[in-house]
Amino acid sequence: MNTTDSKLSIKEKVGYSLGDTASHFVWDMVGFWILIFYTDTFGISAAAAGTIMLIARFWDMISDPIMGIIADRTNTRWGKFRPYILWMALPYSVLAVLTFTTPDLGPTGKVIYAGVTYILLMSVFTAINLPYSSLGAVITSDSYERAGLNSYRFIFAFVGQFIVSGTALSLALYFGGGDNAKGYQYTLILFSIISFILFMITFKTTKERVQPPKEQKENLKEDFRNLFKNKPWMILFFVGIISFIMFAMQNLSIAYYFKYYIGKEENVQLFNVIGTVALIVAIPFSKPLAKKFGKRNVFLASSLLSGFFFICLYLPAANNLTMIYAFNILAKMAYAPAVPLLWTMLADTADYSEWKTGRRSTGLVFSAATFAQKAGWGIGGALAGWLLAIFKFTPNIEQTATAITGIKLMISVIPGILYMSCAILLYFYTIDHETCVVIKTDLDQRRLAEATT
Repeated sequence: MNTTDSKLSIKEKVGYSLGDTASHFVWDMVGFWILIFYTDTFGISAAAAGTIMLIARFWDMISDPIMGIIADRTNTRWGKFRPYILWMALPYSVLAVLTFTTPDLGPTGKVIYAGVTYILLMSVFTAINLPYSSLGAVITSDSYERAGLNSYRFIFAFVGQFIVSGTALSLALYFGGGDNAKGYQYTLILFSIISFILFMITFKTTKERVQPPKEQKENLKEDFRNLFKNKPWMILFFVGIISFIMFAMQNLSIAYYFKYYIGKEENVQLFNVIGTVALIVAIPFSKPLAKKFGKRNVFLASSLLSGFFFICLYLPAANNLTMIYAFNILAKMAYAPAVPLLWTMLADTADYSEWKTGRRSTGLVFSAATFAQKAGWGIGGALAGWLLAIFKFTPNIEQTATAITGIKLMISVIPGILYMSCAILLYFYTIDHETCVVIKTDLDQRRLAEATT
């Protein structure tokens, strides 16, 4: 009996999804607060912070595919991908605390410390998140069951984002009592403990079911050749990079937008919370919309509509918070259905590659996702830091009109245009519903034949 496409239980869906909640307790601290922490609390320049993020991406070009290769070749009683959740949860938590710790060092020492801890944290993020993402592709072979699983995953992911983006500043203020450095550190200790516990739940409640073909031999050269011949994968790789550049730039700039343009720094948490609620509300529409219109078409429309509403964020005056919140809600609701689809479509490209070549390299395929995620955040973070420097931003003073204009562009027009450009790439994505059905039928027949020989 073939169980690779069996209907997943609520327990397993929730257990798997809590892993992304765990990841977001750390990832969103980096995604929302690391740049303003570096400039306004840690005490390094925006340009130096941006450069650190970019340098880390060069290392990711090596570490991400290596991790994918290692995971694909891992064989334990727990499977290929689950053991890394067990092994890497504690290092991930410890490095998160160290990254948001402010040692008493000189200007050069601080830059070195920030660079080392940031790069180490991103390396361990790869070591836990790439196997975690790959796990979602081997829990079931059914494409729409995966879409449902990823809908659960990102609802729980955005619950983590909701908590982090909505409470981090308040917790830092509470724990620090006026000492921002202490406040950030204690907040990360709390979030890291929660992250570790949730990863352990994910490890205990999930199971790997989809395995590579039995006769598959190790051939790294062929795996890479197949990867770069996989046109749908290449398209999603670049869509992922552009998407994460857009969100990195916007998320890292929002704190500056509220502190220096709106003049109400505390309101950034409400902005983030409202946007996250909009995402959580709209994500469940992903699977039914994909079934009705196709995954590619929903993703394409999402990028156009969401990008348009992001651009509109440039328009409101500083005192028009209602319009600012409204455009944010519309943008996030339009964006939400695409979030789980990116990861579902990546799993489809792993099936597509196996169907075409007879070889399966799930970890290597998903290394593209983690690389795109970190490359996008790194490039977006670097651009944010460099643009702040170009627009003559100086921390903790009243900003010039040029700096304010730059900050507004960084949360609206620039990310909006970037995200809309994804529609051009998605137009050429070719794995539709009919193709998925054919792929699944053929692969199921191959696996059944293997099981009976």
